[in-house]
Amino acid sequence: MAGDVSDTPTFEPNEHPAGGWGSLKAVAGVLARERIPIQGAKALLKQNQHGGFACVSCAWAKPAKPHRAEFCENGAKATAWELTAKRMPPGFFQDHTLTSLESWSDHALEEGGRLTVPLRWDATSDRYLEVSWEEAYAGIGAELRALRAADPKSTVFYASGRASLEASYMYQLLARLYGNNNLPDSSNMCHESTSVALPQTIGVPVGTVTLDDFDQTDAIFFFGQNVGVNSPRMLHQLQEARQRGVPIVSFNPLKERGLVSFANPQSPIEMLTPAQTAISTQYLQLKIGGDIAAISGLCKALIAADDEAQRSGAARVVDADFIAEHTQGFDGFAARMRETPWEAIEAESGLTRAALEQAAAVYARARAVIGIYGMGLTQHRKGVMNVQMVSNLLLLGGHIGRRGAGICPVRGHSNVQGQRTVGITEKPELAPLDTLAALYRFEPPRDQGRNTVATCEGVLDGSVRAFVGLGGNFLRAVPETARVEAAWRRLRLTVQIATKLNRSHLVHGEVAYLLPCLGRIEIDRQAGGAQTVSVEDSTGFMHASDGMAEPAEATLRSEAAIIAGIAQATLEPNDHVPWDAWAGDYGRVRDAIEATWPEIFRDFNGRFRAPGGFHRPIPARERIWKTPSGKAQFIAPDTLVADPDTPETAPDVLHLMTMRSDDQFNTTIYSLDDRFRGIYGTRQVLLLHAADIARLGLAEGDTVTACTATDDGVTREVAGLRVTPFDIPAGCAAGYFPECNPLVPLAHHAEGSQVPAFKAIPIRLRRTGSRPPVFTHDSKEMP
Repeated sequence: MAGDVSDTPTFEPNEHPAGGWGSLKAVAGVLARERIPIQGAKALLKQNQHGGFACVSCAWAKPAKPHRAEFCENGAKATAWELTAKRMPPGFFQDHTLTSLESWSDHALEEGGRLTVPLRWDATSDRYLEVSWEEAYAGIGAELRALRAADPKSTVFYASGRASLEASYMYQLLARLYGNNNLPDSSNMCHESTSVALPQTIGVPVGTVTLDDFDQTDAIFFFGQNVGVNSPRMLHQLQEARQRGVPIVSFNPLKERGLVSFANPQSPIEMLTPAQTAISTQYLQLKIGGDIAAISGLCKALIAADDEAQRSGAARVVDADFIAEHTQGFDGFAARMRETPWEAIEAESGLTRAALEQAAAVYARARAVIGIYGMGLTQHRKGVMNVQMVSNLLLLGGHIGRRGAGICPVRGHSNVQGQRTVGITEKPELAPLDTLAALYRFEPPRDQGRNTVATCEGVLDGSVRAFVGLGGNFLRAVPETARVEAAWRRLRLTVQIATKLNRSHLVHGEVAYLLPCLGRIEIDRQAGGAQTVSVEDSTGFMHASDGMAEPAEATLRSEAAIIAGIAQATLEPNDHVPWDAWAGDYGRVRDAIEATWPEIFRDFNGRFRAPGGFHRPIPARERIWKTPSGKAQFIAPDTLVADPDTPETAPDVLHLMTMRSDDQFNTTIYSLDDRFRGIYGTRQVLLLHAADIARLGLAEGDTVTACTATDDGVTREVAGLRVTPFDIPAGCAAGYFPECNPLVPLAHHAEGSQVPAFKAIPIRLRRTGSRPPVFTHDSKEMP
């Protein structure tokens, strides 16, 4: 298992559409590998269905009238991964020390199957040993009480985006009753830039688009989002839009298959014929970090066309009435765009003026435009400004608060947006602390808590002493991997709540517990009977989710029960916090959520089972702007350079972006293959432009070490990467997340949001060996 990277990786150009037979084969393959061909197939028919369960993978919207098969390839993989017949019982840890397991890959660790019993690390044997739940709670509680007495702010409560609204609410209350706002979550590493940018521009921290808007739009602009891997169910909405003739303009450094073409696996015609749908009508492969410049080019072209229209007496290109009534800052923004030279826009974006003007013309003809973006925008030093540029673009045409239009950030984890809605935040100003104080008769902490970056900083400087993780694989997801892992071992306590083993469970504190929990797809039987949980999707709809499979083991406990157990073992009794009642009946937790946020969760228990869920209020959809000025705000960029840390003048420096494969969800690696990019049997690759390979004196198949191009005195390297030519702009490189995370300095993060800048890492390459390329199917050249 430890050596599951192939010695002979293969590369095969892939020109097939997303979806199609490739997806069907992949789904059948994962069900077989997880030994659940029948059970898994039955479960998939309940996925994202009314009365079924919400997908545990991405957070894309769940329609009120779902397709017969409302799941995608990656959603099916996530379901199979959770329902697997494979188990990792206590005997497994008798055979393996934690030190020996550290050499295993991410894929091999999780492939071992579901955890079955509570475990405590034994320092003498370096093994996890089985303990009872009571022993685990008592031991954790004793450690947390001692740490709280010394400094309650030394403990961090991290939450992965898969936890339900109910568990998340209980978890944030646990942290605040403990005495801190140290509630980092996975959004700190992805869409925190959205949460900072959009309140400043349109007054809400979330997107304004719903599924209904896709039926009414007449233009879609994509920025830095790989729909084929990260939200494949959206391909249904994109295909339907294209069939109506809606243009889709995509900006992305890599040509991603999902944005090129799609064959619907649910269409007999498309499965039995070569039929497929071309998704992007214009595909602009901008340079990594070229987003501010590219969107500036769009805005400059639109403003220039509007200026000409005013001079000639023609119809306005921008929505002048909307701008006058609903916005502020247009004159300054327009002046900045007019004075920005095309030469600078072309140089920074890597795109031509003609291509940008062509895209702007599509925008100008549209009545309703949707702007979609992902982490290709948020994970930059200027990630907040990237998002605000999308907002600026949409405001020019009045495309916020109009049906068929709006801004659409595509979230990752299935409930990461919902966790924020119910209080998982390190920012005290975003939590209803006065309401919590009144409901539970305590004084909540009012100071700033730790986000992901601050947590890592605290681990490095010793001010963080304990880490409680509600899911996730924190150590693999964060930047500065080597330094953080080394310091992590000095923590006093680590507690991980999980379904499967991952690297964050192997690198641990002086005292370490691993607590196995139920998955969302499993039936959650409590004192009040089988329980239902709820989640919020990317478009702000709240949905019920019912488990349908028997638990992997009778010894597993729900996340809510585990949180309640830790809370009761740690905190002094509080008659106003009914931990046992909440753990036994999640409806009572939903009542508490409604009492805390009545404007969002009115009649929560009565409404969340409705087909399609219920929508949270989003004032910007109604053109109500919750900004200081009471209007939507244009914000002019202060630079075209999205990543000022990256030296532009050094000829040997490349801009590296991390990426995910189609057999991956965040840090979960389903296999070592990446079908869409034609890479099989390895993840140790570096994708480069052929001209850069030649310019740097390399050859296809060479092995290189990537070194971060910084001058802070810290050496950051990833070795053993195979050079692979690919269709990527010159000067750019791409490698897999999380394998390339060690190259990201902790300080290399977005201004204002502190999202790690995983999408623009300055690197140099050092050749360490050569290996002949391996092709299959008689391929003659790489794509």
